[in-house]
Amino acid sequence: MKFLKRVLIITYYWAPSGGAGVQRWLKFVKYLREFGWEPFVYAPENPEYPSEDLSFEKDIPPGLEILKTPIWEPYDIYRKLSGRKGEKINAGFISENRKSGWKDKLSIWVRGNFLIPDPRKFWIKPSVNFLTDHLKKNPVDAIVSTGPPHSMHLIGLELKKQFPKISWIADFRDPWTNIDFYNDLNLTCLADKIHHRLERKVVRSADCVLVVSSDMKREYQALHPKRIELITNGYDADDLEVTALQPDKKFSLSHIGTLNTARNPKTLWKVLGELSKEHADFSQDLQINLIGKTDFSVIEEVKNKGLLLNLNKIDYVSHNEAVILQKSSQILLLLIDNSANAKGILTGKFFEYLAAQRPILAIGPTDGDVAEVLRETNAGAIVDFDDEAKTKELIKNFYNKFKSGNLKISSKSIEKYSRKALTEQLAVVLDDLR
Repeated sequence: MKFLKRVLIITYYWAPSGGAGVQRWLKFVKYLREFGWEPFVYAPENPEYPSEDLSFEKDIPPGLEILKTPIWEPYDIYRKLSGRKGEKINAGFISENRKSGWKDKLSIWVRGNFLIPDPRKFWIKPSVNFLTDHLKKNPVDAIVSTGPPHSMHLIGLELKKQFPKISWIADFRDPWTNIDFYNDLNLTCLADKIHHRLERKVVRSADCVLVVSSDMKREYQALHPKRIELITNGYDADDLEVTALQPDKKFSLSHIGTLNTARNPKTLWKVLGELSKEHADFSQDLQINLIGKTDFSVIEEVKNKGLLLNLNKIDYVSHNEAVILQKSSQILLLLIDNSANAKGILTGKFFEYLAAQRPILAIGPTDGDVAEVLRETNAGAIVDFDDEAKTKELIKNFYNKFKSGNLKISSKSIEKYSRKALTEQLAVVLDDLR
């Protein structure tokens, strides 16, 4: 089949990168050919990924053209400054092994004020030079930049200047200046202005801004983009083709993915600790599965509430293994950052939780985007960050159903969140922009 429409995707995260950042565009690329678009990908040759997952390589379509050039990232300097020699750099300022000290704070300050918009800024100029030359010889119909890291958008911005007739989509998987850790960067007034100015320039220059939640759409509409579209994250039906699994024998509450300080559900740990002291059976049945990179502060909180014997801490697992763990858990914990942008957080993990067909317990704003989808799909319950009474009520209800062998859900209306259906939405946007 000959493809008449070609789209270049500029991304930092690409297979074999692990984690959530890679999945959105890996899955779009997987299905784009079915809707008449031939993708090709531009990614760094030697990136600093926090984790790797070789299972994602099965999703790369055969014959896909992948362009790679070297990137220099200042993480060796960061490791010397912070005393973290030999450690992988985690996203979102997660410290797995110790509390952050003054060296970490200094490093974060340098990152926020001098590495604008992020430490991948040194890849912008060489990428623009390489892609400008490449696109002159190999024209495309559209360019997509996806961030974070938002340096990818600055590559897209410069290419738009060089090729004004090529449509450019700026895809925001997370916000820029409204991301949960933005205030932790300890920015000077000047640095803050630069971040906001660059964000506005990207949003207003792109032919279309793509966002992942309704709240993000409202937020970016205020910056007056030419066009803005909402395409959420989702789940891939191919990933769910695993042998039928029986739920855990234990009353397992599982969080799968990165767990930083902002997501630490202190009220939940308090409630679980109290119920464990009040009811011996509950304590014996309870198992807390924290699967993935987890901040030091979370483990400390679990320990302080007397739950260390109930904790099952597992380091990073492959996506294939994560799917199995999701489908076998009694309850899936969806922990939303307790931050200014909490209402608009709608992670890719959430949609995989939906597809797992196990009850979801979400902790976050009850008037946010997650709450809306939970009501729409009947896939679980949400409780506010500090609502101790409601949290206790929900846990008791879940536990009673577990003991009676009736802990299950009848979710609905999740098919529209499949990666294939979402790619069809993307293809419509790409067609409209031609």
